[in-house]
Amino acid sequence: MSPQLEIIITAIIVSSACALLGVFLILRKMAMMTDAISHTILLGIVVAFLLTKSINSPLLIIGTALMGVLTVYLTEVLKRTKLMAEDSAIGIVFPLLFSIAIILITKYAGNVHLDIDSVLLGELAFVPFDRLIVFGRDIGPKSTYIMLTILLIDGVFVILFFKELKLVTFDAALASVLGFSSVFIHYSLMGLVSVTAVGAFEAVGSILVIAFMIGPPVSAYMLTDKLKNMLMLSIGIGIVNAVIGYQLAALLDVSIAGSIATVIGITFLLIFIFAPKRGMITIGYTRHVRKIGFAVNSLLFHLHNHEGTEKEKVESNRQTLHHHLHWDKKFLDIILKKVINLNYVTQKEEYLKLTQEGRDYTLKAYQDITS
Repeated sequence: MSPQLEIIITAIIVSSACALLGVFLILRKMAMMTDAISHTILLGIVVAFLLTKSINSPLLIIGTALMGVLTVYLTEVLKRTKLMAEDSAIGIVFPLLFSIAIILITKYAGNVHLDIDSVLLGELAFVPFDRLIVFGRDIGPKSTYIMLTILLIDGVFVILFFKELKLVTFDAALASVLGFSSVFIHYSLMGLVSVTAVGAFEAVGSILVIAFMIGPPVSAYMLTDKLKNMLMLSIGIGIVNAVIGYQLAALLDVSIAGSIATVIGITFLLIFIFAPKRGMITIGYTRHVRKIGFAVNSLLFHLHNHEGTEKEKVESNRQTLHHHLHWDKKFLDIILKKVINLNYVTQKEEYLKLTQEGRDYTLKAYQDITS
């Protein structure tokens, strides 16, 4: 297998593992918690390394999982005091634990692979150089198998506890009433997020884990309202981003992880603008249609209310009508053009008058509002 293919496969696996758990983090409004965990688990790595003196010890995984859970726990303890919001609590816990990790690295681990640059930045291009040897046979990059194992664990967890995850995510109170342990699900999810983040360290680095874990799920969230569809879309978007990002990095000769993260951002931006239901263009058009519809109804109600009264001529005079409705004159001209084209209003000299069709529409619109 070529190094290029090994890099792409690893990037796809990392993106898939991060995107799978990221869906639940987005739905639980815990995106910033992901950022905190992706940094504070560094302290778990450092402490485990200092205890074992080995960067390959299984205790590193245990240390990161525990540190991720500790980050969530400390944040929730501060939040429960009601003296600060969740974002403020994260702002206290995250820098504290991360800073301790950086101090320990620079003091005791400066000459090993735990240097700050490799931890923070990561680089997929180095993945093919760290091989996994089984019975004297090279079977591929070590990172690929580590992340594949983590992806399988994440997938099994989501499949086995899908109903519980769904219930706890959307209605934690109901989950408790039905006997589901929301605490177990919550901290299990955070533990897996921690393990997934540390597994992705070598490939993408701490800083970029947040992009892989949040970008594709947010993009998927803009495209669907169903959890299963969101999970599949999130993974699919993550895979596409990984492949395109690698090709872009190869073309421009830049960081692969950084290139993929950039593609993730661009993908989200495009979906944010052009998404069929939640995109800016769709929302902007919908708001414009509603604004015009509301203005049409307001004009028709105004004319109908003054029809047959002493003020009818004053209130229906086209030259002064914008003052009565508190509209800009240009906007009034747009609405008048629309209602005249719809045959709701006719104009004789400077005065406006409802047609029979306009009266019928106005009465129906009024009934719809009041019913």
